Amino acid sequence: MSRPAGAPVIAVLGLGEAGSLLASDLLAAGAAVRGYDPTIARPAGLAGEDGFTVTGSEAEAATGVGLVLSVNSSKAALGALEAAIPAMRSGTAWADLNTASPGVKQQLATLGGRHGIPVTDIAMMAPVPGKGLKVPMLASGDDAAATARLLRGLGASIEVLDGPAGLAATRKLLRSVFYKGMATSIVEALQAARAAGLDEWLHEHIGEELARSDLATVDRIVAGTRQHAVRRGAEMAAAAAMLSELGVPPLMAEASQAVHERLAP
Repeated sequence: MSRPAGAPVIAVLGLGEAGSLLASDLLAAGAAVRGYDPTIARPAGLAGEDGFTVTGSEAEAATGVGLVLSVNSSKAALGALEAAIPAMRSGTAWADLNTASPGVKQQLATLGGRHGIPVTDIAMMAPVPGKGLKVPMLASGDDAAATARLLRGLGASIEVLDGPAGLAATRKLLRSVFYKGMATSIVEALQAARAAGLDEWLHEHIGEELARSDLATVDRIVAGTRQHAVRRGAEMAAAAAMLSELGVPPLMAEASQAVHERLAP
């Protein structure tokens, strides 16, 4: 497919699972993509695609583009922007899609601002496989509306938040504390149940409890946890001891015990 005159040129830094899927959808939508990944020389499904250029560095990828999508890692986020800045023209937009802390996102915005590069904080709120560019995203920062407008024109599903870079990351990570914490507690409980020969019973019980949950459940959990913190802390100490007896490291059980003890009057 030939690229029409005036088609957007977008750099994608990081061509792992998420980055390669986003790049593929951008190409399908008519954008030209300049990609870079220090560990992937020829990304599967992208190398040789019309409109896709493999580059040798962040700076080379960011040369002559209108938007850079940084999809590498939270550890590499700041270094990627620092490496690309010398090659970027003033006004080129930078969007950080990494799962980084709000503080890192703010550092990126400050660094970009010193060089005339607007930075948008983008949080992907679901796994990218199966959704690609249509994965639900939140965007915040001074340039979020313009960046979202460009990406929506290419098929992205993105909601703009009224706030600085870091706000989108804050929402994502708050959800992560809840969802990933719940997920790892379930995994630990089922591992212990399997060791006790009760995994089928607990699996069904967890499913029934989740199916009955609603907003009132959240209020009841919060109120009950504070009201019964002492008793529940002792209960989780017993649960942690049981897991140890079953040969299961009680990481989440001990964390729950510590939180209850902190909340106890």
